[in-house]
Amino acid sequence: MSPRRWWLRRTLRFRITVVATGVALLCLLAFTLLAPRLIGSVQVSAVDAELARSGSVRVLDSAGAPLDGGPPTGLTAADIRALKSGEPVLRVDGASAYRWTGRVVFAADGTPRLHVAGHTLLGYREANRLGTRWLLLAAVLVAGLVGIATWLSVRSSLRPVERMRVAAAELPRGRRLPVPAARDELQALAVALNALLARRDEATERLRRFTGDAAHELRSPVTSVRAQAEVAVAHPDPDFSIEVLESVVEESQRLSALVDALLILARADTGELPRAEPVDLVLQVQAAVDRLDTDLLVRVAAPMSACLIPAARTEVELVVDNLLRNAARHARTFIRISVLPAAREVRLVVDDDGHGIPEEHRRKVFDRFYRVESDRGRATGGSGLGLALVAHLVERRRGTVRAAESPEGGARLEVRWPAYR
Repeated sequence: MSPRRWWLRRTLRFRITVVATGVALLCLLAFTLLAPRLIGSVQVSAVDAELARSGSVRVLDSAGAPLDGGPPTGLTAADIRALKSGEPVLRVDGASAYRWTGRVVFAADGTPRLHVAGHTLLGYREANRLGTRWLLLAAVLVAGLVGIATWLSVRSSLRPVERMRVAAAELPRGRRLPVPAARDELQALAVALNALLARRDEATERLRRFTGDAAHELRSPVTSVRAQAEVAVAHPDPDFSIEVLESVVEESQRLSALVDALLILARADTGELPRAEPVDLVLQVQAAVDRLDTDLLVRVAAPMSACLIPAARTEVELVVDNLLRNAARHARTFIRISVLPAAREVRLVVDDDGHGIPEEHRRKVFDRFYRVESDRGRATGGSGLGLALVAHLVERRRGTVRAAESPEGGARLEVRWPAYR
């Protein structure tokens, strides 16, 4: 197993603790490596302050030889040059260290003299060694404490996640995860998961209703075909067989149309949205009128110019065909189709002179398998899916649909699309 895979398979608590402990340890070790310089700097600063107050000064010539009768200082030529330039000198020999400072002073005859002051740094190397050792030990201990604190903190912080996990494992339908009181990322996660659960329950309920309604709708034509076929088999008669076959063909067509509508709605429910293109609604209405097989009078009121809407061509064909077939199914004598363009939207209005839609049913006629029992039942050939398909195809293109009363006394179905720009 590669190190990366091994690392990714560790728990979140383990990874956070290791990272925090490692970072703390690296920072403390870096500080420990700098400790000798820091300790030495403190010692040297203290000695410099002491030398500035000291009256013990040695007098040397420009080459570093003593002029005060004292012993040799042991300073090298490089040390002498540094002291003459005003820079202090630190000499470390074995376990001892010596600090020198100096300045050039001119004698009465103009001869330059080097006045130097020095002091021993007691325990310089030992202090650095012990300081480094204790700081290293402290770095390890502090890193360990950081690791323990991080482990406990992460465990406490992830406790709401554990509660959500346990609750999710036993969560019945309709219930939601507990939301932490703190306004942090975990609360946002719980809210998002609850929204996801709500959508899941809604989709499950919608699927349950859709499956039940589809099974109910499909059962009717299948049962009718089966019953007529059984009667034809039990009573063989050429004339009766022709009548049965005609009825079977009619039911099969209805069954085929129902299955096609169910497939379209099922594909639409998956969220697939074909690429929008400019579609001329006027041309689509005229083509739908030509396809409509009816003896009713059909009037079209549309501008001479194109009315473009952003949609897929097949979607607009389905919407217009379903609206015209619905109107033809319930109209008495005529249908009027109006295309009304505006600056930001295009309206398609279909009026008929039928019985109309009662006001209490106008919102529900766009639900799947919904029928107004009085005059939009199964006997008229409707499956309750045509207007539902219209609403779904229009609304996913940010359009709207509504049912109202026609000036002719029948039903008015109005669709609004955003205009293509």
